Amino acid sequence: MRTSKAQQAATRKRLVDTAVRLMSERGYDGTTLKDVAREAGVGDATVYKYFASKERLLGGFFEQTLADALQAWQATPELARFTLQERLQCLVDAVLEQLRPARAFVALARGQLERAPLSVIGAELPGKALLQPVVERLLDEAEAAGQIAPCRFKAALAGLWVDYLYGLMAFWQQDESAQEAETSELVDLSLELLVLVLQTGLLDRLLALGGFLLRAQMGRWMRRGPDLIDALRGVRAAMVSP
Repeated sequence: MRTSKAQQAATRKRLVDTAVRLMSERGYDGTTLKDVAREAGVGDATVYKYFASKERLLGGFFEQTLADALQAWQATPELARFTLQERLQCLVDAVLEQLRPARAFVALARGQLERAPLSVIGAELPGKALLQPVVERLLDEAEAAGQIAPCRFKAALAGLWVDYLYGLMAFWQQDESAQEAETSELVDLSLELLVLVLQTGLLDRLLALGGFLLRAQMGRWMRRGPDLIDALRGVRAAMVSP
């Protein structure tokens, strides 16, 4: 009997949730796909139809996290009234809220990503195809509302924003400041800076350089420190000063 899409989605989520629990308890190397399948009540062969390897299960976790965060974000009251910066801030908050219960697993996944990045993320970051068009739509709506200057590269910028989000996840996972204050400040500064750049109309000329710098900086975000926040403070001060 064929299973419906809803049943497939429920099984996929059950496998991901089970993997998070088992790997958090036993470690990555101490957990097999068969362990996950049996704990989730799924046949040993069936699990491979959803995830061909443990690495793909890690990617499945981030895909599920972003999908759940997006659903929660879309249910935010009065979301349509928010500015671009407020909408993006709310989306970041929704993602981090989904990650908090699985913080130990995020650390495990990050460690595996550093060991073998291509085996985990493949050619594209998990969930990017889901999130990128949403961010592009936000940019379209902000442009139509006059919140930002016209931009010809919104699709590319939306893709870079998802890259930024993954770097932010790594920063957050290592944030030991009280009430995650450093992560909060990083989000506030980076999103404010993004909107300021969009308002100036300079983005079309800076996008290529910005993409290179963002990708180079992501490695530093994984090694959390105050230098990134200090740098963003300096850029913001230069942009807002008369």
